[in-house]
Amino acid sequence: MPKVAVVLSGCGYKDGAEIQETVITLLELDKAGVEVQCFAPDIQQEHVVNHLDGQISSYRERSVIEEAARIVRGDIVPLTDAVETEFDALVFPGGFGVAKNLCSFAFDGAACAVDGEVERLILAMHKAGKPIGAICISPALVARVLGAEDICAKVTVGNDKETAQLIRDCGGEHVNCHVDDIVIDEKNNIVSTPAYMYSTTTITRVNAGISKLVKTVLERIK
Repeated sequence: MPKVAVVLSGCGYKDGAEIQETVITLLELDKAGVEVQCFAPDIQQEHVVNHLDGQISSYRERSVIEEAARIVRGDIVPLTDAVETEFDALVFPGGFGVAKNLCSFAFDGAACAVDGEVERLILAMHKAGKPIGAICISPALVARVLGAEDICAKVTVGNDKETAQLIRDCGGEHVNCHVDDIVIDEKNNIVSTPAYMYSTTTITRVNAGISKLVKTVLERIK
């Protein structure tokens, strides 16, 4: 049975993991009959956002792993415990937590810093030739990590011109893509889909893209 690592960045699309993308990913993996382990860094969130009004709280603090545990009913492990040799594939759901907590892409763009454990796991999986699935803004994270090693990752965030340029600035290649489709980087074994980078789309179309991504990632396991 294949075993897949899923890395989360909190809970809530404005400051953590996108909940619908995460649930769809986990559902599709479960339907495929694979074993899944979720991980998150045991760190504090960059900030906490009120999802009703979009305002940043100046006094609240939340833990990334504690918030992510809300989505997966507590079944989550610190990212420091992720051993790449135990997994056949790696998947990153989206949400702004990817760009705020797993790295600083939301603030620093192509010059962003990446959490050391996130970087370690991406590089190890890539070196081993294992497939990596990246959803929503997560392709920018993958492009940044691999670009720092002079590896050009071909990914998509849909048709967002600004983010696409930042991906190119990271050393990656951006390909425009519809929300319900995927882009495959054959050379680097990366599969990506835009999901809620299309902010006005529907959950049905997001589901279609993530379903294709999960199916393709699993097909690419050697």
